[in-house]
Amino acid sequence: MTVKKSMQELDRADVDTFRSADKFPLVLILDQVRSGLNVGSLFRTADAFAIEKIVCVGYTPCPPHREVLKTALGSAQSVEWRQVENIQEEISSLRSRGYQIMALEQVHNSMPLQEWSAPRVPIALIVGNEVSGVSDEALAWCDGFLEITQYGTKHSLNVAVSGGMAIYHIIQQWSAASLKS
Repeated sequence: MTVKKSMQELDRADVDTFRSADKFPLVLILDQVRSGLNVGSLFRTADAFAIEKIVCVGYTPCPPHREVLKTALGSAQSVEWRQVENIQEEISSLRSRGYQIMALEQVHNSMPLQEWSAPRVPIALIVGNEVSGVSDEALAWCDGFLEITQYGTKHSLNVAVSGGMAIYHIIQQWSAASLKS
């Protein structure tokens, strides 16, 4: 019989301790994501991998939106976030602080995620709208583009799924590099 670990055995930090702990220098930018359920799921992923922050752009729902809170399961309190209207200003601000700006989008010249070596610099990862993807406005400001190789008949993944895959890839590479240093 398999017995699940208790919350105490998982040795998780409380919200205050987590908020003040060091984070990976990864900012997730949600470019006009329309579903609060997707946003909440990305909050949980951001908490799970201790990323720096989430930036909600435009009409992207933010806490305390009911759907965000439903899937965030408390992570809206532990993850730093903010809402902005102008994605260009946000990207410009992040770039001036040394962030590499990457979009998760299927475009000409995009690199397969599994072939990309995440540099050891702060990264801003942009994920886009469930139907139209990352906006042309944001794409024009990016340093590079990543896509997830797919083998089925559909050519897209849910934004929360693809965002989670990319975050995991980046954090795993940074973690492996730390072990080698």
